[in-house]
Amino acid sequence: MKYDSGRIEKKWQKKWSEEKIYEISDKGEKFYHLVMFPYPSGDLHIGHWYNFAPSDVYARKKKMEGYKVLSPIGFDAFGLPAENAAIKRGIHPETWTYENIERMREQIVSMGPMYDWSKEVITCDSNYYKWTQWIFLELLKAGLAYRKKTPANFCPSCNTVLANEQVVEGRCERCDSEVVQKDIEQWLFNIRKYAEELLFSLKDVDWPEKTKLMQENWIGKSEGVEVEFTVEGKPLKVFTTRPDTLFGATYLVVSPEHPFLNDIKKTKVKNLDELEKYVMQARKKSERERTSEEKDKTGVKLEGVFAVNPLSGEEIPVFVGDYVLLHYGTGAIMAVPAHDKRDYSFAKKYGLPVKRVIRSESGLPYEGEGELVSSGKFTGINSDKAREEIIKHLKEKAKKKVNYRIRDWLVSRQRYWGAPIPIVYCKHCFQKEGKEGIDYTVFEGEEHAIVPVEEKDLPVALPYVEDFTPSKKGKSPLSRSDEFLITICPRCGKEARRETDTLDTFVCSSWYYLRYTDPHNDKAFADKKKIKEWLPVDIYIGGAEHTVLHLLYSRFITKVLRDAGHLSFSEPFLKLRHQGMILGPNGQKMSKSKGNVVDPDKEVKKHGADAVRMYLCFMGPYDQGGSWNPRGILGVKRFLERVWKMKENIEEEENEDLEKKLHQTIKKVTEDIDNLRFNTAISAMMTFLNKVQYLKKEQIKTLLLLLAPFAPHLTEEIWEDLGLKGSIHNEKWPTYNLSKTKEEKTTLIVQVSGKVRDKIEINAGTPEAKIKKLAKESEKVKKWIAGKKIKKVIIIKNKLVNIVIE
Repeated sequence: MKYDSGRIEKKWQKKWSEEKIYEISDKGEKFYHLVMFPYPSGDLHIGHWYNFAPSDVYARKKKMEGYKVLSPIGFDAFGLPAENAAIKRGIHPETWTYENIERMREQIVSMGPMYDWSKEVITCDSNYYKWTQWIFLELLKAGLAYRKKTPANFCPSCNTVLANEQVVEGRCERCDSEVVQKDIEQWLFNIRKYAEELLFSLKDVDWPEKTKLMQENWIGKSEGVEVEFTVEGKPLKVFTTRPDTLFGATYLVVSPEHPFLNDIKKTKVKNLDELEKYVMQARKKSERERTSEEKDKTGVKLEGVFAVNPLSGEEIPVFVGDYVLLHYGTGAIMAVPAHDKRDYSFAKKYGLPVKRVIRSESGLPYEGEGELVSSGKFTGINSDKAREEIIKHLKEKAKKKVNYRIRDWLVSRQRYWGAPIPIVYCKHCFQKEGKEGIDYTVFEGEEHAIVPVEEKDLPVALPYVEDFTPSKKGKSPLSRSDEFLITICPRCGKEARRETDTLDTFVCSSWYYLRYTDPHNDKAFADKKKIKEWLPVDIYIGGAEHTVLHLLYSRFITKVLRDAGHLSFSEPFLKLRHQGMILGPNGQKMSKSKGNVVDPDKEVKKHGADAVRMYLCFMGPYDQGGSWNPRGILGVKRFLERVWKMKENIEEEENEDLEKKLHQTIKKVTEDIDNLRFNTAISAMMTFLNKVQYLKKEQIKTLLLLLAPFAPHLTEEIWEDLGLKGSIHNEKWPTYNLSKTKEEKTTLIVQVSGKVRDKIEINAGTPEAKIKKLAKESEKVKKWIAGKKIKKVIIIKNKLVNIVIE
């Protein structure tokens, strides 16, 4: 019978579902295997397949090795993309989202993965976001959630706040509108409190070094000193990591938002109009744009204003520069152009002095350490010692300080499609209790007490509203729903108002890995016994684009829940691996405009899911990806067709050499899957099959077991055709005999015209052509045959090679 992938795959997908063979076993050591869950965009693209299919190979092998494997899937369903797509199409986000989920479920099933669908989570389901809201309340209880008016990136088209990472070149990544800076009352999580631990505990996880480095840079720890300069008789603190260069400071730069400007510009600044215009321009830029290393640094000098250096007593000019951020350090820096590249470029641009204070043989700027020069009584002292002596000399005007670049996590979104923030604002409670001993805020122009919704009243349900378009005033669409907005205060029982912002979707995805362990629990986010049984995650596989935000936020929430007594571990993902990117057939990033998008559904229809799965595994190193090659998948399909025909070529003759090759293949495939080297594992199976015409039934069984994680449908069908009972996926992973995997070595004497010139070591069974090549390439032999004509090469098996020259 011809190999009919379509028939076979539908048959087994139905049978697996009916028999629930992938529901978790009660036996074996636990193994929690996790892929990053998809956003329900409407169709699985080839990138989804690349995340899911090869990683499913890894999970299947673990199952066959006897592990109790949790390999779940779900949908990251809230957020701006769904809302914008729904607005564009004129349908409700809920309708759009759930229709897409239904479609994507079918597509995922067509791939043949071993996901346990009984564990599915959907973040926009109320039984899920009830616990997202509960986590918010846990942070509030711990003093880690707070409301504050703070500058934010605001998209006037999407009418919502954007994270820094959602702003590209000053524009919204979703709609390409120009982003502005706006002061908005919003909710934040105090992630900065955990900055040091988030840095320190990276040593405890097996993650790519590049990913760790990106998190380290995002947290941005700096150990330095706060030094107090004097400006117009008032103190102005700057943060520096190089107090040894204080004598080289030739100007100060303050952030455009620095409170210092409110006082100084009213009295002393002579170029007030120029300053205010610059400050307004700075407020339109995103933080990323302001701090980009690729752009020139700009600033405005405060004419008539000078700062006094506390060490030298010199007066130096003061600038306002948008590359200095208020939230980092003190919002003011001292600039030492001779010993900092950024300061040097700025000084040259504005004609400012450059003063060397560290001796070096190289030109300026010199950023290293060394012996101080032109530094008063500290001249001649090395940097490390000078730092301590300068701090000691300045006394109360210099204090050691540790700063972190990371900002608190802004979680408010002025949009509809998200989890409502479980907070009520009550003016009656405020009037009764006043500002003392109560959290309060300004809401709708009046002071209100901040009252958390009680846990028994969760979830605060997201209402179905007809008009979910964003407000032009920057308010959430929920603010237009009196039915949602007007409520009863859980503290005093009088009329109050609900918070109308919804939570950033990263809050939803920061804990989903916990819910997979117990997705139907309505008493807790997950049962403690199940948490203890499964967590932390053993391997997490997903795109490198989530290197910072999702992974950092998940780590933060884990530590918060640990400190609240709900978890007993500190890191959620013990091992992390990233898949690469699939490019179009032309080697470029896939896009509809380039016409190079690969539709996985069409490829499955044409070649079968097993062929698509295997080709994705085979196309290159998993962490690198590669270009889609239509001819490559044909080669994989031909291999599967050869496997299909092997059941017709059974021979029971003993063949020691073949048995040895099989054990070598078992070893190779086992080790390669363990290290996510799927391409070389497949190559090993192809090489093995290319060397045989017939196999014993036991050998065919072994080959099928090795192939089962890659081609689950085909192997299941052949297993049944061979009269073997049960599912192949419940069988044990094959083991190898180490002694049968070793290549036997043979030493050959190499002669040149009968005279011994060298010895070479070869593997048993090495072809004669390769033996001749090795003999000729020997360094000791080369000098005897150089420039000579070789008449012939004689090989006496397992003994010698004689190169006969004229």
